[in-house]
Amino acid sequence: MNENDNKFMLAAIDLSINSVKNNGGPFGAVIVKNGEIISKTSNSVTIDNDPTAHAEINAIRSACCTLKLFDLSGCTIYSSCEPCPMCLGAIYWARIDKIFYANSRTDAKNIGFSDSFIYDELNKVMSERSIPAIQIMQNEAIKAFKDWKQKFDKTEY
Repeated sequence: MNENDNKFMLAAIDLSINSVKNNGGPFGAVIVKNGEIISKTSNSVTIDNDPTAHAEINAIRSACCTLKLFDLSGCTIYSSCEPCPMCLGAIYWARIDKIFYANSRTDAKNIGFSDSFIYDELNKVMSERSIPAIQIMQNEAIKAFKDWKQKFDKTEY
Protein backbone atom coordinates (compact mmCIF):
# COMPACT_ATOMS: atom_id res chain seq x y z
CA MET A 1 0.00 0.00 0.00
CA ASN A 2 1.22 3.50 -0.75
CA GLU A 3 0.19 7.15 -0.56
CA ASN A 4 -1.67 6.94 -3.88
CA ASP A 5 -3.77 4.04 -2.59
CA ASN A 6 -5.11 6.32 0.14
CA LYS A 7 -5.77 9.09 -2.40
CA PHE A 8 -7.73 6.76 -4.68
CA MET A 9 -9.66 5.27 -1.75
CA LEU A 10 -10.59 8.76 -0.56
CA ALA A 11 -11.97 9.43 -4.05
CA ALA A 12 -14.16 6.30 -3.78
CA ILE A 13 -15.29 7.32 -0.30
CA ASP A 14 -16.13 10.85 -1.51
CA LEU A 15 -18.21 9.32 -4.29
CA SER A 16 -20.12 7.23 -1.74
CA ILE A 17 -20.83 10.27 0.45
CA ASN A 18 -21.98 12.34 -2.55
CA SER A 19 -24.13 9.46 -3.76
CA VAL A 20 -26.11 9.54 -0.53
CA LYS A 21 -26.65 13.29 -0.98
CA ASN A 22 -27.95 12.64 -4.52
CA ASN A 23 -30.36 9.82 -3.57
CA GLY A 24 -28.02 7.01 -4.60
CA GLY A 25 -26.72 4.18 -2.45
CA PRO A 26 -23.79 4.79 -0.08
CA PHE A 27 -21.17 3.18 -2.30
CA GLY A 28 -18.42 4.51 -4.56
CA ALA A 29 -15.74 2.91 -6.72
CA VAL A 30 -12.66 4.07 -8.61
CA ILE A 31 -10.66 2.09 -11.15
CA VAL A 32 -7.02 3.02 -11.67
CA LYS A 33 -4.51 2.00 -14.32
CA ASN A 34 -0.87 3.09 -14.32
CA GLY A 35 -1.52 5.55 -11.50
CA GLU A 36 -4.36 7.29 -13.35
CA ILE A 37 -8.09 7.17 -12.58
CA ILE A 38 -9.84 5.49 -15.51
CA SER A 39 -13.35 5.58 -14.04
CA LYS A 40 -15.07 6.80 -10.91
CA THR A 41 -18.70 6.05 -10.18
CA SER A 42 -21.19 5.54 -7.42
CA ASN A 43 -24.15 3.27 -6.81
CA SER A 44 -27.17 4.17 -8.93
CA VAL A 45 -29.54 1.27 -8.23
CA THR A 46 -32.46 3.47 -7.15
CA ILE A 47 -31.66 6.30 -9.56
CA ASP A 48 -31.52 4.00 -12.62
CA ASN A 49 -34.01 1.39 -11.34
CA ASP A 50 -31.31 -1.17 -12.04
CA PRO A 51 -30.44 -3.72 -9.34
CA THR A 52 -27.07 -4.33 -11.03
CA ALA A 53 -26.01 -0.65 -10.93
CA HIS A 54 -23.64 -1.11 -8.01
CA ALA A 55 -20.67 1.25 -7.86
CA GLU A 56 -18.19 -1.46 -8.87
CA ILE A 57 -20.30 -2.63 -11.83
CA ASN A 58 -20.77 0.96 -12.97
CA ALA A 59 -17.02 1.56 -12.63
CA ILE A 60 -16.17 -1.57 -14.63
CA ARG A 61 -18.59 -0.59 -17.41
CA SER A 62 -17.17 2.93 -17.52
CA ALA A 63 -13.54 1.75 -17.48
CA CYS A 64 -14.20 -0.71 -20.30
CA CYS A 65 -15.81 2.03 -22.39
CA THR A 66 -12.94 4.42 -21.68
CA LEU A 67 -10.24 1.87 -22.52
CA LYS A 68 -12.28 0.21 -25.28
CA LEU A 69 -11.40 -3.16 -23.72
CA PHE A 70 -13.24 -5.87 -21.82
CA ASP A 71 -10.07 -7.01 -20.06
CA LEU A 72 -9.03 -4.69 -17.24
CA SER A 73 -5.76 -6.47 -16.47
CA GLY A 74 -3.32 -3.99 -14.98
CA CYS A 75 -6.11 -2.13 -13.17
CA THR A 76 -6.88 -1.77 -9.48
CA ILE A 77 -10.34 -1.10 -8.05
CA TYR A 78 -10.90 1.00 -4.95
CA SER A 79 -14.32 0.43 -3.46
CA SER A 80 -15.82 2.23 -0.49
CA CYS A 81 -17.17 -1.17 0.64
CA GLU A 82 -16.22 -4.81 0.30
CA PRO A 83 -17.69 -5.95 -3.03
CA CYS A 84 -20.84 -8.07 -2.95
CA PRO A 85 -20.85 -11.47 -4.70
CA MET A 86 -22.16 -9.96 -7.98
CA CYS A 87 -19.49 -7.26 -8.01
CA LEU A 88 -16.78 -9.68 -6.97
CA GLY A 89 -17.74 -11.93 -9.88
CA ALA A 90 -17.61 -8.96 -12.26
CA ILE A 91 -14.20 -7.94 -10.90
CA TYR A 92 -12.88 -11.44 -11.58
CA TRP A 93 -14.45 -11.53 -15.07
CA ALA A 94 -12.86 -8.14 -15.82
CA ARG A 95 -9.48 -9.51 -14.65
CA ILE A 96 -8.81 -6.57 -12.35
CA ASP A 97 -5.49 -7.13 -10.57
CA LYS A 98 -6.25 -5.90 -7.07
CA ILE A 99 -9.14 -4.81 -4.84
CA PHE A 100 -8.91 -2.25 -2.07
CA TYR A 101 -12.02 -1.70 0.05
CA ALA A 102 -12.93 0.46 3.04
CA ASN A 103 -16.14 -0.68 4.77
CA SER A 104 -16.69 -4.39 5.31
CA ARG A 105 -19.72 -6.50 4.39
CA THR A 106 -20.56 -6.48 8.11
CA ASP A 107 -20.56 -2.67 8.10
CA ALA A 108 -22.94 -2.80 5.12
CA LYS A 109 -25.14 -5.37 6.84
CA ASN A 110 -25.40 -3.09 9.87
CA ILE A 111 -27.11 -0.41 7.74
CA GLY A 112 -29.43 -2.79 5.89
CA PHE A 113 -27.27 -3.93 2.95
CA SER A 114 -26.79 -7.61 3.74
CA ASP A 115 -25.58 -9.97 1.06
CA SER A 116 -25.07 -12.89 3.43
CA PHE A 117 -28.17 -14.61 2.02
CA ILE A 118 -26.44 -14.76 -1.38
CA TYR A 119 -23.31 -16.30 0.11
CA ASP A 120 -25.59 -18.79 1.90
CA GLU A 121 -27.44 -19.58 -1.34
CA LEU A 122 -24.19 -20.19 -3.24
CA ASN A 123 -23.19 -22.81 -0.68
CA LYS A 124 -26.44 -24.77 -1.21
CA VAL A 125 -27.02 -27.39 -3.87
CA MET A 126 -29.25 -25.97 -6.60
CA SER A 127 -32.28 -28.02 -5.54
CA GLU A 128 -32.19 -26.39 -2.08
CA ARG A 129 -31.90 -22.76 -3.20
CA SER A 130 -34.78 -20.35 -2.60
CA ILE A 131 -35.10 -19.48 -6.32
CA PRO A 132 -35.78 -22.59 -8.38
CA ALA A 133 -33.36 -23.15 -11.27
CA ILE A 134 -34.74 -25.64 -13.79
CA GLN A 135 -32.73 -26.72 -16.80
CA ILE A 136 -34.76 -26.99 -20.02
CA MET A 137 -34.00 -27.28 -23.75
CA GLN A 138 -30.31 -28.02 -23.29
CA ASN A 139 -30.23 -30.05 -26.51
CA GLU A 140 -31.35 -26.98 -28.48
CA ALA A 141 -29.14 -24.53 -26.60
CA ILE A 142 -25.95 -26.56 -26.95
CA LYS A 143 -25.81 -25.58 -30.65
CA ALA A 144 -24.49 -22.10 -29.75
CA PHE A 145 -21.74 -23.70 -27.65
CA LYS A 146 -20.80 -26.09 -30.46
CA ASP A 147 -20.75 -23.19 -32.93
CA TRP A 148 -18.53 -21.18 -30.55
CA LYS A 149 -16.12 -24.08 -30.07
CA GLN A 150 -15.71 -24.49 -33.84
CA LYS A 151 -15.44 -20.76 -34.62
CA PHE A 152 -11.88 -19.83 -35.62
CA ASP A 153 -12.24 -16.04 -35.65
CA LYS A 154 -13.76 -15.65 -32.18
CA THR A 155 -12.60 -13.14 -29.62
CA GLU A 156 -11.85 -15.21 -26.54
CA TYR A 157 -12.48 -13.81 -23.09
